Amino acid sequence: MEAGGLPLELWRMILAYLHLPDLGRCSLVCRAWYDLILSLDSTRWRQLCLGCTECRHPNWPNQPDVEPESWREAFKQHYLASKTWTKNALDLESSVCFSLFRRRRERRTLSVGPGHEFDSLGSALAMASLYDRIVLFPGVYEEQGEIILKVPVEIVGHGKLGEVALLASIDQHCSTTRLCNLVFMPAWFSPFMFKTTSGHVQFDNCNFENGHIQVHGPGTCQVKFCTFKNTHVFLHNVPLCVLENCEFVGSENNSVTVEGHPSADKNWAYKYLLGLIKSSPSVLPTEDSDSLMSLDLESRDQAWSPRTCDIVIEGSQSPTSPASTSPKPGSKAGSQEAEVGSDGERVAQTPDSSDGGLSPSGEDEDEDQLTYRLSYQVQGPRPVLGGSFLGPPLPGASIQLPSCLVLNSLQQELQKDKEAMALASSVQGCLIRKCLFRDGKGGVFVCSYGRAKMEGNIFRNLTYAVRCIHNSKIVMLRNDIHRCRASGIFLRLEGGGLIAGNNIYHNAEAGVDIRKKSNPLILCNQIHHGLRSGIVVLGNGKGVIRNNQIFSNKEAGIYILYHGNPVVSGNHIFKGRAAGIAVNENGKGLITENVIRENQWGGVDIRRGGVPVLRSNLICFGYSDGVVVGDEGKGLIEGNTIYANKGCGVWMMSSSLPHVTSNHVSYNGLYGVAVFSQKEGSGEFPGGHGAQENFSEDGDAILWETELEKDDDPLRRPIAIALVESNSINHNGASGLYVQSSEALHVLTNVIHANGDRGITVAQSSQLTRVASNSISCNRQSGVKVEAQCKVELRGNGIYDNRGHGIITKGDSTVVIENDIIGNRGSGLQLLPRSDTKVIKNRIHSFRAYGIAVRGRAKALVQENIIFQGKTSKTIFQQISNNRECIMQNNKFLVFKKKSDTWRLVNPPARPHLESSLRGPSTAHSGQKVTAMATRITARVEGGYHSNRSVFCTIL
Repeated sequence: MEAGGLPLELWRMILAYLHLPDLGRCSLVCRAWYDLILSLDSTRWRQLCLGCTECRHPNWPNQPDVEPESWREAFKQHYLASKTWTKNALDLESSVCFSLFRRRRERRTLSVGPGHEFDSLGSALAMASLYDRIVLFPGVYEEQGEIILKVPVEIVGHGKLGEVALLASIDQHCSTTRLCNLVFMPAWFSPFMFKTTSGHVQFDNCNFENGHIQVHGPGTCQVKFCTFKNTHVFLHNVPLCVLENCEFVGSENNSVTVEGHPSADKNWAYKYLLGLIKSSPSVLPTEDSDSLMSLDLESRDQAWSPRTCDIVIEGSQSPTSPASTSPKPGSKAGSQEAEVGSDGERVAQTPDSSDGGLSPSGEDEDEDQLTYRLSYQVQGPRPVLGGSFLGPPLPGASIQLPSCLVLNSLQQELQKDKEAMALASSVQGCLIRKCLFRDGKGGVFVCSYGRAKMEGNIFRNLTYAVRCIHNSKIVMLRNDIHRCRASGIFLRLEGGGLIAGNNIYHNAEAGVDIRKKSNPLILCNQIHHGLRSGIVVLGNGKGVIRNNQIFSNKEAGIYILYHGNPVVSGNHIFKGRAAGIAVNENGKGLITENVIRENQWGGVDIRRGGVPVLRSNLICFGYSDGVVVGDEGKGLIEGNTIYANKGCGVWMMSSSLPHVTSNHVSYNGLYGVAVFSQKEGSGEFPGGHGAQENFSEDGDAILWETELEKDDDPLRRPIAIALVESNSINHNGASGLYVQSSEALHVLTNVIHANGDRGITVAQSSQLTRVASNSISCNRQSGVKVEAQCKVELRGNGIYDNRGHGIITKGDSTVVIENDIIGNRGSGLQLLPRSDTKVIKNRIHSFRAYGIAVRGRAKALVQENIIFQGKTSKTIFQQISNNRECIMQNNKFLVFKKKSDTWRLVNPPARPHLESSLRGPSTAHSGQKVTAMATRITARVEGGYHSNRSVFCTIL
């Protein structure tokens, strides 16, 4: 635009000298002038906004160095807000009809101060009429009696903030009033600086020091750009109050108390405040907000995937890969040779010399040896997470989670959850927005059915930020809560609401503390670097904890105890210095679809009567064990992926009774699943980590057991024997399953595949360990080893392609019945001295050694077995000495007679028969109550792949 030949830059310079009314008139000239006025945002509009004595920087006090998106819009919002108190002007006229025919009375301005019209505020109020403006000039005004406001007036301090101080106790009896640019202090006779019971009061750019402000419903208030120093704001049964851009400093108690349900009676200002709130910019997130986690783990529930193999024996060909080439003539069978296993991984042949002294043959292999085929089925590991974690972790590589674990934003979560969206959009009771609470005892206290909404606030260096008790409800959006001396957010006595999108960190106690039947929705928060736990749920507390990032906390990311029973889903819990999730002291909880990774101790730690349902979680890359079920721990552990933890996949104490089912346990550093007896005399953790955490809000011990609830959850009916069933346990560093226990254990329908030591090791089992219908294949040493004085029953298992013996036993009560023991590099079954074994109705085959080898004076009953011949240089059965205690009855020996004989496992087909024996995890009784015990767990780990002690696991 050019008018009179002047360029735009010159017009902007001229218009920069205009006052606000003139700018408004110029913007109405035409579209070009309107755009020109808007272009003054960073110059003239900024000057007007910062030069106004009734407001401060739009982002004060939290971000005073950050400019708003539009200075004009910020100035407009403040201007409109400052006029709210006059919206009922027509309501105060005696008649709307007569007001149309008479002249409108002009507002008067009454001056108070030395040398002015009035000497005191009280004398000016005595002469004031409706909506008059009272200006207090610089000075200190102390009123000796209570001031009662009977007519709507505006009281404004002249000059800069701090030049006018008012020591008074004001009681508002009129419908509306406004106070601006004043410093309030309590009078000598009352701590209350201002109170109202039915009217509307508006405070702009004021300071309040060392007193109280009280608003009773149906009264309302609007407070903006104010500072409260050791001042307490009481809001009782208010239908709506707005505190915006305020600073609360140095409170000796709570800064703001919201008490009582919002009054059903509403004054005239309610609808105007509600409209003002809806028209102002919202702090609700957009699609570009920070993303938090949401899991889609449907692929983990895929069915068992069978793998069919045709085993070809020809010379010294690898028994686990029919495609491997024959060695050159003259090669020794006893030499180490690289072979390709059925899983496609190149490994070195390492005979299990410790398992009874498997001696490799020194005979030359004969290329013209007869050939036969034996067809059978091997159960391989199931696909998981779309195949993302089937491969081994790359050493030294950064952790990259698959794309299916990308997190949802808060906006996406709110769109999915209509109830949460309704909570986030609701405004009821008190709205506290863009305020700063610092350096005091308490922030906001909501009690007795109170309602409060907090958006975009900062709480720092307080004893606590927010307390919500006695059936109250809070909505907290986008707040920053840090360095509290106790918990950040505290809910008890059936408190609830929505806590979403907050940044909660560096607090001395829990980031969020839920107890006594409180039931909040905790959504899309970042809770991190706490000096204790991230979230604590106890004392019958509930809640939904969903889609949060919980990381780098000193103790458990989520701690559930004393009958706490939350729903924990879709969270990322990582890099904690203790357990990811701990469930102790009869804690419960439904824990589903979380990513729990890189924690120092167990990914999930269950002890001392805890009873959670742990389902469909990814527990990976931990520096200790994946899941720890400690002393008296119970629970349903179902459908989880437990991957690449440096300790064991699942560690169970023998006194625990968990139900471990349908999990994928792979690439863990030690055992896949380990069951150990508790060691006596275990010491406390160094540095007091084993001490009981103090969960009393006042520092005194609380006996939560007095609030016990009946256990009516069908998933938590107790079971009598620990159960490990339907899991895929593969590629772990030591044995797939290690048992050193004095209690009974059932191991059913698992796939135990390609582990770095034996498939199953039973080192101690004074009670019966039942191993039934499992597929045990391609493990680096023997399929199953049973040590002395163990009671084990092996029934209906398929034991294939292991690089040592199929089964080796020293046990004094071992039953081997109806198993398929096929294709193992050592003997199919080796019975060591002083063992007592019943071998009945098995099908046994070994490529390079004996079908059954009896060493020393082993006691055995070998009855009704089918034993296939392996190599022509080996016999089917070997007995070292003349052992009369070894009884052979009704066995069938199959010897190949011609080339290309093919034997198949039929009638019945190859074991295990998972179709008939697999039990759905949802139909099994799974009594669970998890545990929290700060006891060091130590046990000797056998084998050459790890140190001589287990990794210590605890809830700190």
